[in-house]
Amino acid sequence: MIDKDLLNLLTVTQVMDPAVVTADVDCTAVDLQGYNSCMFVVNVGESGDTLSGSVYIELEVEESSDNSTFTDVADADLRNYVAGNNDGCFGVIDAAAEDDAVFTCQYTGNERYVRVVVNVTGTHSNGTPISVTAIRAGEDILP
Repeated sequence: MIDKDLLNLLTVTQVMDPAVVTADVDCTAVDLQGYNSCMFVVNVGESGDTLSGSVYIELEVEESSDNSTFTDVADADLRNYVAGNNDGCFGVIDAAAEDDAVFTCQYTGNERYVRVVVNVTGTHSNGTPISVTAIRAGEDILP
């Protein structure tokens, strides 16, 4: 039987403080040593800019073996991936109907460190409020 005490089975870490984003942001990486899984939760507020095909935000995941050199996660190693400019994309926000939302993905690859990258394309004068949380599952939660 799986223990249902999520408080003790999950580690929740804020990897990007809530902030208005006007340029690219590399979130703090999380260390997956001793964990089976990692899910990212990205809270996106209402954009202060008019989003379009030339003014948009992409949410991506990068991985690293040494917490120094990061590369895009292969789509096969990311649940909830979507088509974007790079592999590892799980959110494209290019219209008003797509902001003010929560985006999630799960990393299933084998590297020790992972992070979310917020890629901003075009001119974002007013910005968009964004925060990112990592939820790591301990070895006891998954069969």
